[in-house]
Amino acid sequence: MNVLAIFLGMIGLPQVIIIVVVVLLLFGGRKIPELMKGLGSGIKEFKKATKDDEKEEKLEESK
Repeated sequence: MNVLAIFLGMIGLPQVIIIVVVVLLLFGGRKIPELMKGLGSGIKEFKKATKDDEKEEKLEESK
């Protein structure tokens, strides 16, 4: 069985609401945009590094 399918099948609307409430209680409403901005920039940097790594591999293969 696919573990991801099992995991996603177990998460429903009540669980998502509980997660959102817990995050709001832990970080507060003002910190959420800062956290999302940091997460977004982290994902952007990860994609950039992955893309750069793929370019280097292609250059090495063409030699």
